Amino acid sequence: MRVTGTMFYYYCVCQRKLWSFYHDIRLENESDKVLLGKLLDDTAYSREQKHIMIDETVNVDFIKDWKVLHEVKKSKSIEEASIWQVKYYLYFLHQRGMKIEKGVLDYPQIRKREEIVLQTGDTQKIEEMLEDIERIVSQEKMPSPIDSKICKSCAYYEYCYV
Repeated sequence: MRVTGTMFYYYCVCQRKLWSFYHDIRLENESDKVLLGKLLDDTAYSREQKHIMIDETVNVDFIKDWKVLHEVKKSKSIEEASIWQVKYYLYFLHQRGMKIEKGVLDYPQIRKREEIVLQTGDTQKIEEMLEDIERIVSQEKMPSPIDSKICKSCAYYEYCYV
């Protein structure tokens, strides 16, 4: 099973969103926040070669000198999921023999950056998360809503709660 960066990110945010996305229930195109994120993606770091698809599975925002992986985010609102997404990219690339030194989460709107490295135990945790992702998406029924404060700004809000 191919686990994309989006799937890994959604796993960290909401398992219901992960399940829906995997089963082609995609509501992101109707979300103003997603459109703003895409606009930011189109305009930030315009000198870099962006959207590097690797092994038809992960789509990295850009890699500087094939040493530092960059992931661009609109805000820090779901930072933990973003950190794990970058760690997954580092893991994925290391599994394929690409020795990227570190990752960087870029927040151009607030002019902040955060360096990310794989730490002791991260590989095992990522492998456990990958197993859990496979378990979740193979379920017949979607998981229950998480009822979190982030739900109100999610593209799937009406799908889950209305």
